[in-house]
Amino acid sequence: MATRRTLIAGNWKMHGLRRDLVWAVRFRAQLAEPACEIVVCPPATLIGALAETLSGSGAALGGQDCAANAEEGAHTGDISARMLADLGCRYVIVGHSERRETHHESDALVRAKAEAAISAGLVPIICVGERLEEREAGKAEAVVLAQLAASLPRVPAGEIVIAYEPVWAIGTGLNAGPDEAQAMHAAIRAALGADTGERTRILYGGSVKPANAADLLACPDVDGALVGGASLDPEAFAQIVNLAS
Repeated sequence: MATRRTLIAGNWKMHGLRRDLVWAVRFRAQLAEPACEIVVCPPATLIGALAETLSGSGAALGGQDCAANAEEGAHTGDISARMLADLGCRYVIVGHSERRETHHESDALVRAKAEAAISAGLVPIICVGERLEEREAGKAEAVVLAQLAASLPRVPAGEIVIAYEPVWAIGTGLNAGPDEAQAMHAAIRAALGADTGERTRILYGGSVKPANAADLLACPDVDGALVGGASLDPEAFAQIVNLAS
């Protein structure tokens, strides 16, 4: 059985100004000796500054999205995976439900972004998840596995991370219970196939906070967490990291 190192990733979403860089000082003050891997995904405007303030902390940096175009070009407003790598990023989130919904991103586009990330040497964190009505209709697993299959990169080489984020739990204060999370993570791992499934880390996301993180992380197929709102609080995020360690 492969050894999968726990990964805790913080997604700041569209939050953060230069004055908020004190976050790194407060986070480091509360951080115990981490045994897990840590990734912080701030807005693109703060990646360079956080690379300096988090230097030596053991935390890696990630982007919140990247363009599907592998090379730079006439794509106004887009940020390429190579640009993120140039800033020191090691990871990038692709296919978050907020982008799938508000930017109408298709599975095919998410797959192209994951492939662009891999070609730039980044690890894509590929998000999948079902809506509340789909879960209530008993279609949660079918929806998530179909989304997964269509979003997986066709590039054979390169590490990937999957983040299961039930859409109904993102920013709502609701979250899947440990049994629900474990069942979906096990289904995702089985769908990836024996070899890939054993090697691939699958994170849970959706209103993760210190109060529920320990129970979720105790699930055998939950390899970490993609933390949204709680990652904006440096003490809360450090507490989640410490629980994972």
